[in-house]
Amino acid sequence: MELMDLLKMGASMIEGNSDNATTGLNVDDIATALNELISNGEGGLDLASLVSGLSQNGLGEIVGSWLGNGENRSISMDQITDLLSSKKISAFASQLGLGEESAKAALAEVLPEVVDRATSGEGTIMDEMLARTGGPGAAMDMLGKMFR
Repeated sequence: MELMDLLKMGASMIEGNSDNATTGLNVDDIATALNELISNGEGGLDLASLVSGLSQNGLGEIVGSWLGNGENRSISMDQITDLLSSKKISAFASQLGLGEESAKAALAEVLPEVVDRATSGEGTIMDEMLARTGGPGAAMDMLGKMFR
């Protein structure tokens, strides 16, 4: 699945969640804001920053559940702030005209699903990332170093 397809899926989830503040937002605007928040600037998901942020904040088990098969562990609004930074969340909220609490809640709900879908199955962003890093063995070595 292409990154923009993933972002639009996430945007639809945000627009359709139970928060009245996000209902009626333009899905393309949300996808653009998500892209600015979590992309690597080269058309891909910035998984390295996400994984690094989670491991630095003691949240490695959470990201592992997003990357692996099985149920995705949830992330709290405080943890989403630790992961992405309050500055980035504030910019995301401002771009969409949301309060920061609504932005954090939306991101905490959507981010696990977007990362999970980006890294599950063949032909995913993860396959592309593995090819760039030298294959699964090199990627596992890199992840091992991050979680030490």
